[in-house]
Amino acid sequence: MTERRRLGVLGWPVAHSRSPAIQNAALQAAGLHNWRYQLLPVPPELLAEVIPALPDAGFAGVNVTIPHKQAALAQADTATARARAIGAANTLTFSADGAVAADNTDAPALIAALPTAARGATAMVLGAGGSARAAVWALLDAGAAEVRLWNRTPERGRQLAKELGATAVEDPVAADVLVNCTAVGLDGSDPFDRLPLDRGALGAYGCVVDLVYTANGTRLIDAARERGIPAVDGLTLLIGQGALSFEIFTGVPASLEAMRAAATPTSTRS
Repeated sequence: MTERRRLGVLGWPVAHSRSPAIQNAALQAAGLHNWRYQLLPVPPELLAEVIPALPDAGFAGVNVTIPHKQAALAQADTATARARAIGAANTLTFSADGAVAADNTDAPALIAALPTAARGATAMVLGAGGSARAAVWALLDAGAAEVRLWNRTPERGRQLAKELGATAVEDPVAADVLVNCTAVGLDGSDPFDRLPLDRGALGAYGCVVDLVYTANGTRLIDAARERGIPAVDGLTLLIGQGALSFEIFTGVPASLEAMRAAATPTSTRS
């Protein structure tokens, strides 16, 4: 079998991902010069064929992003208790015999990035995909008093809320923390045109978290900061979960400094 020194990120679409830039920077900082991290654009209908083929192609592991997180967990041979409880995986590793192990680093990265403790707080989560599953589980696991969930498709939102112990709502409500787990804003569009929020409503939240990231930030984060509301942007979360995944992949800690430098808008795009 080919010596496995390849890593990547599975997604569809995935061209926007900054993961290769930050992970390759961390690999170089760690002296792992024979490792490379790359984009892996895979449509949903091919995912079941691609994942089993990755070990023989030299991959030690992959990150997983929209829309594959739930499907990736289903293909794993083993999974951490955290990934199983969430019902989604963002990190897959491959053993010498090709077995697939799943974990979820989105959850601990979210809790670590919050400016205040989640314990006793209320939260409003937007979305019902793999990232929303991780956010809801993470907040409740960290002791949040209540997590409310809104989704564009109400039935899907109600199902996820029931599975994880959240409260489904028809419209966003005031909370200590607002977490956007939808893809709205990824294309640079105004999130207030597509989400059931207006700029004035942001004052009802003590903190705004946006999992979406773009080269110049998102309009949701900009609007929060303009109002003096503490905000956590998607690049911060990407670096946090990426550093945890990096250590799972390689067995060594990631350089957060190298990752942050590679993630900035002035960095060379890959």
